[in-house]
Amino acid sequence: CQGASHPSAMLPALRHVHRKAPAFASARSVHLLIMGPPGGGKGTISSLITKDFEVTVLGSGDLIRSQIRAGTPLGKQMEGIVKSGGLVPDEIVTKMVLEEASKYNSQDWMLDGFPRTIPQAKELEKASPIDAVLNIDVPFDTIIERLRHRLCHIKSGRIYHTQFNPPKVPGIDDVTGEPLQVRDDDKPETVSRRLVQYQKQTQPLIDFYAAKGILSNFKGTETKVIYPSVAKYLQGLLKPRV
Repeated sequence: CQGASHPSAMLPALRHVHRKAPAFASARSVHLLIMGPPGGGKGTISSLITKDFEVTVLGSGDLIRSQIRAGTPLGKQMEGIVKSGGLVPDEIVTKMVLEEASKYNSQDWMLDGFPRTIPQAKELEKASPIDAVLNIDVPFDTIIERLRHRLCHIKSGRIYHTQFNPPKVPGIDDVTGEPLQVRDDDKPETVSRRLVQYQKQTQPLIDFYAAKGILSNFKGTETKVIYPSVAKYLQGLLKPRV
């Protein structure tokens, strides 16, 4: 709407800090956390990290789906909530993530999507303290513009991008010849709301970890530019894959 505040204007001025990685990678397992706004490339960066380094990524969303598929007591409890369209309560997510993380305590791991609140962060700190936090800091206006150009074939889930991965025929799915659409979740007004919500939820966590001196911001507009800085930082923490 005209006159409305743009989400990027609500962002605090975060310093672009690359802290020197703690020098204990060979002494004990390393526990990391990756954060970043939806649509900012965090998932792609996580995939690149697991490709280049020996680290297990524990995503809260993946864990919820895995528990439900496995039919565990916790999974059955969460399935009813998810099917009804509700949000899984913090205490259930916390229990699930901490139980899963404990299985990997002898390995290096990285959390994605948890914690989301300060109480969750404090529970995590008591169980498995975090050594370093990677904050993928992409301007909100960049994300809104990027997603505005994304097209989807709804039936198959195939994703195109008019700039980076365009269909052979504009607006048409390569496989079926059917029209492509902009998903509701990718429309600028929807993305803006999600980003504002993310900022309100995440800023306290950014402040929490920054105060502990373990937060590093990786700022940029493209994953291919951000990731080399992330990889360079992680060389002091994780073992490279061979």
